[in-house]
Amino acid sequence: MSLRLLLPPRGSLLLLSPLRRRHTSRPLHFRTTAAGVPHRASSFFSIPIRAFTGVSGMAAGTHQRSVEVRESVELTEEEERIFARLLDVVRHFGLGTQLRVAGGWVRDKLLGKDSADIDIALDNMTGQNFCERVNEYSKFMGEEQKGIGVIQCNPDQSKHLETARMLIYDIWIDFVNLRSEKYAENSRIPTVEIGTAKEDALRRDLTINSLFFNINTKLVEDLTGRGLEDLKKGLIDTPLPAKSTFLDDPLRVLRAIRFAVDLKEAASDEKVKSELGSKISRERIGHEVDLMMSDKHPVNAMRYIRDLGLFYVVFAFPEKLGPPVFDKHDWLCVSHLEAAWNLAHSIGRSVFSGGSDSKSQDEQQRLCLYSALFTPVRNMFYMDKKSKKVPVVSYIIRDSLKLKASDADTIVNIHVASEKFAELILLLESNENLETLKEKLDDEYLEIPTDLVKRVFAGIILREIKGFWRLALFISTLVYPEVGNASDSPGEQDELDKRKERYNSVERSITDLDLDGVWKMKPLLDGKAIMGIMQVKSGGPLIGKWQQRLVKWQLAHPEGTMEECMEWMKQSEQQSKRQKIECRS
Repeated sequence: MSLRLLLPPRGSLLLLSPLRRRHTSRPLHFRTTAAGVPHRASSFFSIPIRAFTGVSGMAAGTHQRSVEVRESVELTEEEERIFARLLDVVRHFGLGTQLRVAGGWVRDKLLGKDSADIDIALDNMTGQNFCERVNEYSKFMGEEQKGIGVIQCNPDQSKHLETARMLIYDIWIDFVNLRSEKYAENSRIPTVEIGTAKEDALRRDLTINSLFFNINTKLVEDLTGRGLEDLKKGLIDTPLPAKSTFLDDPLRVLRAIRFAVDLKEAASDEKVKSELGSKISRERIGHEVDLMMSDKHPVNAMRYIRDLGLFYVVFAFPEKLGPPVFDKHDWLCVSHLEAAWNLAHSIGRSVFSGGSDSKSQDEQQRLCLYSALFTPVRNMFYMDKKSKKVPVVSYIIRDSLKLKASDADTIVNIHVASEKFAELILLLESNENLETLKEKLDDEYLEIPTDLVKRVFAGIILREIKGFWRLALFISTLVYPEVGNASDSPGEQDELDKRKERYNSVERSITDLDLDGVWKMKPLLDGKAIMGIMQVKSGGPLIGKWQQRLVKWQLAHPEGTMEECMEWMKQSEQQSKRQKIECRS
């Protein structure tokens, strides 16, 4: 049985189950007639488990799981007898008709399965006209004529073609002409005409159902150029954009659901999970996950990964964690992603705006969603081979998904900065803990004015996270204050509105403090100049501390000049010397 799944927009599905091969009579070899299609249609089906099978763009030489597809179509004796009779009719009356078996029968035959569902497409007459010729031939041969059933076309019910049905050698056969549609100006109702085989193929529900078996030539025709490839790779896709395909015949939605019945069970199979983890390279898994996270429906994709029990296979965790992973971490991760998705849509694309020197909005969105997904495990660590404490999130990004090291560093930095932003949010929303924070920022050489403590503290955080500060603020807004119970979930509208307002308020405050782009601020004095003022011949921890102090001074004195800065440092140095002398005395 072929297995399929109905999922939300974009991407493709897999046919996972091994298929039996049946041996009947003689093989009929096929060729493919690949016709170029200008647009690789975005499918209705999106796959959160695309890594089960290869997709276009994968590196050559990597292992690819595929469905077993025959190199030939094998007809039963009964099918050969039926097709021979139909060809006799064509030759006897000189019809010149190309007889093509369409749809599921061709698919099943190539998968080694028998099928009694024979639909024949005609290129130059209607099904009823051809059935009448079949009966005329039967009369000529002295045989019994059969009744002809005709189902009239009804465009209002998405029944676009007249279908004729008759019994041939005890098998019911449907006959219909090939279809094309043309729309008159200002009309939503198409004019349906006899079309070419390619036009008809593009009107089919799925690429794997758009294959024809040409009875005249005994060849399989792949006129979309994708049917055989998708069948071999186990992909489900629509020949045209999915919306167009379903509007053509809305019943296809239910048909797609019927196709989906068994995939969830198969994808959840323990052997399938095991092979996904062992046979598929981490690079390929990461590539597929990255496509999902960059797509229009990342939340749906992650839900399916979770619901199919694939979360810990796809996002493999290192051993010996602290604290350990719990069974519900997959639910927590996906819930945070969903909350982030809802909050981002509520706030708008400004969340992903980091200035002209930062990554694109799409890239910022991608990194933001990864940060949200792994927020519940941001405080988990493991010990690497050098006994170094490493964030689990870094391991997942670098090793489980084999994404860029810079992605791992950025996401970890966003998590770290988001915790600092939690304190900043409280500070900007009120003056609580202002004196405590001032004490942390002050030292013996630098006293920050109380009204500038917020600017200095926020500036230090922004200089660390740079163009990703909005993402760090976003994650902090998403997580803090911690959600207390289900009714406080960030997905609830009231809570969503509160967090949106908190984000907008803090963003405005940072902008009002003129801190957007503060990471570009250059130190007024370099290390050599500081060494000269301190009258030391080499650098070291002392110079490093003064460089940090210098940043605080500049943040507290945004209009300060180099001369004013040097004067402050000289006075501080003189003060230090006096204190040392007093201590000795």
